Amino acid sequence: MADPATYRPKPGEIPTSPGVYRFRDVHGRVIYVGKAKNLRARLSSYFQDVAHLHHRTQTMVTTAASVEWTVVGTEVEALALEYSWIKEYDPRFNIKYRDDKSYPYLAVTMADEVPRAQVMRGAKRPGTRYFGPYGHAWAIRETLDLLLRVFPVRTCSAGVYKRAQQTGRPCLLGYIDKCSAPCVGRISVDDHKQLARDFCDFMAGDTGRFERRLTRRMQEAAANLEYEQAARLRDDIQALRRATEKNAVVLPDATDVDVFALAGDELEAAVQVFHVRGGRIRGQRGWVVEKVEDVTDAELVEHLLQQVYGAVADARPASDDPADRAAARQQARDAVPREVLVPVLPPDPEQLSTWLRGLRGGKVDLRVPQRGDKRELAATVLANAEHALALHRTRRAGDLTTRSQALREIQDALELDSAPLRIECYDVSHTQGTYQSASMVVFEDGLARKSEYRTFSVRGPDGDGARDDTAAMHEVITRRFKRYVADRLAAGDVELDDADERGDVAQDPGADGGAAAPGRPSGEVGPEVEPEKKRFAYPPNLVVVDGGPPQVAAAARALDELGVTDVALCGLAKRLEEVWVPGEEYPVILQRSSEGLYLLQRVRDEAHRFAIAQHRRRRSKGMTASVLDDVPGLGPARRKALLDRFGSVKKMRAAGVDEIAAVRGMGRRTAEAVVAALGGDQPGGDQPGGEAASAQPDRGSATSSAPGAGGGAPAGMLDA
Repeated sequence: MADPATYRPKPGEIPTSPGVYRFRDVHGRVIYVGKAKNLRARLSSYFQDVAHLHHRTQTMVTTAASVEWTVVGTEVEALALEYSWIKEYDPRFNIKYRDDKSYPYLAVTMADEVPRAQVMRGAKRPGTRYFGPYGHAWAIRETLDLLLRVFPVRTCSAGVYKRAQQTGRPCLLGYIDKCSAPCVGRISVDDHKQLARDFCDFMAGDTGRFERRLTRRMQEAAANLEYEQAARLRDDIQALRRATEKNAVVLPDATDVDVFALAGDELEAAVQVFHVRGGRIRGQRGWVVEKVEDVTDAELVEHLLQQVYGAVADARPASDDPADRAAARQQARDAVPREVLVPVLPPDPEQLSTWLRGLRGGKVDLRVPQRGDKRELAATVLANAEHALALHRTRRAGDLTTRSQALREIQDALELDSAPLRIECYDVSHTQGTYQSASMVVFEDGLARKSEYRTFSVRGPDGDGARDDTAAMHEVITRRFKRYVADRLAAGDVELDDADERGDVAQDPGADGGAAAPGRPSGEVGPEVEPEKKRFAYPPNLVVVDGGPPQVAAAARALDELGVTDVALCGLAKRLEEVWVPGEEYPVILQRSSEGLYLLQRVRDEAHRFAIAQHRRRRSKGMTASVLDDVPGLGPARRKALLDRFGSVKKMRAAGVDEIAAVRGMGRRTAEAVVAALGGDQPGGDQPGGEAASAQPDRGSATSSAPGAGGGAPAGMLDA
């Protein structure tokens, strides 16, 4: 572990102004972000005797290698900058709000030319109005189904909408009057957008206006003896009432308020919030907070309000249209209510209230409820938080302790200097040597870090793939760590060994967590968010390969050739679940009930799953390849134009250069390349019809993928 004294700035260098600070580790990653009224006093508290610090703070300061700060004018500015940095860097020692993005919202895409109402999860998008969150997606669909009688806004996907435009026939909802069918011109685009605005106003709580309007129209229809129309309007009014009655009235006088509650201990806390609009509960949200930093309830409330309301600062109008700007202002007022009730006031309630007022554009009362209906509602929210915490403990009993125990067991078994907080695992998948693919999965603090998964297409020395699994493993490890070495050289973190002509890299003096001087000095920085290093610039503490001694030896040889000596290596053999380390005659045996072995198995199994998913994608793509795919300068648009003109590759073969060059977007040089490719020189050129070439593995690149359903889709190129 690093000694904080090695990067401690001189007290006189630190200003006494308000500001925001961030700690970085030896690899330059931001690991903690905080704010302070007095930077000098706050930062000095981290550099006292380590033994007197809280154990989580001890871990943070000994993991860090530098600290930097930014001076701001006021504490409100510090609050906003702290939120921006936490959002950008996702520091591992800041509080984590798990499951925040799993709640469904009713969203109306006002930024679209024809707005659509739908269920949405995940990060908020500019120009979209959100209502909720709801506990279940079916609750949104049930409410939406009721309201489509009165507000028949579009709910179909882009594909369905486009198909209806092309055919001139609306979908089923258009026929049963639950969609106004702008796709076929039953309503103009502008009128449909106004209908979507009315729908949003109703969902925001302005229910009485629409009920009164429908009642007036119903009475007029009845007076004109239009009884069928009056009956339909009566049913519409009842639908509106059923939609509003689903939310019980909990506060009188149409109050808008958010009520927060906390329940927890030193390690975790459950957070609940009820969103009350117009006196009715419009949504409920909950988190389980892992206290990775030492915070009081007051500080936790401050971080919580940043998390809940910070996204309002990022929202912007869909366009410069006054109506869109007014909708954005209204959305901000809906998101930040007039009253915010908390279990305990944050350390600086006045500063936080000022920040909330700036987001809302109006007065915000931040306080602790003392009596009456609001105190009773706060007690209900607290009961929900306590129940959520009990349920979480039941489901994840001992999870934090278990993960720590697993990492400690791996550290002891492999005789590592520190716990392997970042583990990378590699596996190779192929079918009899074809479509050779490899995966890299990442686990940090015992949990999968899916955004950093990567896949490789194994090339081999001649571009035809590796001769066996050990050669494939050697290639993959070489390519991954060659990128790591190159990135660190570019950043100036390491120097080449002058005595070594093959490009090996000397060990980073601070990479082992010792007290060596960091590559980045402590000091003041600007408030702008700096781009993070590329992911491959961060080395793992432990590399795990799927296999026994041959695979481990191949990976060790690759690391030795690159001069990477600060990364531990092991392999996990499937048959007996033995852990193999380089140069050892006998494996390390972990008990079958060991949490450390269980973690290694999960890492290995995830790498295996991800490698198979990538292999299947490549194999499926290769089996549908066309002879035209390999023609230089012929992209998807030109291929489509050729097939639209000729209908098949067979007819293309019968055409001359002039005919092909006459196709829109084609040039003579490209036409000559097409004719040459179809002359039988390319694979599959003499197949009947020529529609598909023989499946050949694509070994020219390694794709960098982020996982999704079924293992993820390629997200970029990785050329090591």
